[in-house]
Amino acid sequence: MNATIADFHEAAVAAPADLAGEAGIPLSARALEKHYGGHAALDGVSLELEPGAVLGLIGRNGAGKSTLIRTLLGLMEPDSGEARIWGRPALAMGDAVKQRLGYVPQQPEALSWLKVADMLDFVGRFYPKWDAGFVRSTLDRWELPPNQLLARLSPGERQRVAIIRALASQPELLVLDEPGAALDPVARRELLREIATRAGEFGTTVLFSTHIVSDLERVASHVAFMHKGRMLLQSELDSLKERHLRLHVPDGAADQLVGRVPGEVARRPNPYGGLSVVLVRGEDEPWPALAHAPGVRREVLSLEDLFVEVAG
Repeated sequence: MNATIADFHEAAVAAPADLAGEAGIPLSARALEKHYGGHAALDGVSLELEPGAVLGLIGRNGAGKSTLIRTLLGLMEPDSGEARIWGRPALAMGDAVKQRLGYVPQQPEALSWLKVADMLDFVGRFYPKWDAGFVRSTLDRWELPPNQLLARLSPGERQRVAIIRALASQPELLVLDEPGAALDPVARRELLREIATRAGEFGTTVLFSTHIVSDLERVASHVAFMHKGRMLLQSELDSLKERHLRLHVPDGAADQLVGRVPGEVARRPNPYGGLSVVLVRGEDEPWPALAHAPGVRREVLSLEDLFVEVAG
């Protein structure tokens, strides 16, 4: 983790009975606002993560993904709005809740004066479900030196250790901020496989941010597009693939368009004339009449192309 690692590792071993069987939404946010000077890092962001979902949060660098994650976990106070974890305010997270979640920041730097094995042993004492066998086998499988100081590891090695730390606590909620940023392609694929396994076999709820669309498509059940501090689109992934189109509208039909088309999320002139209009229709809603107009060509976009269109 980062400098706030103590916030997650000062948990008592015994969980209060009132939380032991608590159900509900693992992670939610309502109208989050966060400003730095005149810049809106979060601009009215709302989010809800259902139990067992794997949500891929995609956005360019500087879109506000890390600010959102830190605010969702109570590591940063918003200017307005509220984040909640299992129905409790994130800023007042109790020890029992901390035990139930794992977090991997984009740049793990804390406790760098410790050796790998010593840090993992220290952190493991705060988690009653700590899986020491997973730690040993994964250190060996990923060829990480247990007796090396964290400060002397490469960025990719430090990120792998942080991932082991988060997974070994067997969290019910796993939050990863750009987990593949410092990993090579093989390590990144192993991480995605682990995420899929945790979600599929153990029902772990996962939120991970990325700017690598292919990573998201491999494991995410849900997707959220973020751009300039705003949440542009949230959807179940398979449903989104069936609910979007790019329409190539010829000049004659384009001249007759007045106002926005139902479901329109982007519009721009085509270089060869006419308009390109991107639509995302609601669940169980029909395509607007424009999609069936004479001369209008329909095109299904890849997830990456859709994001570029929406965030462009």
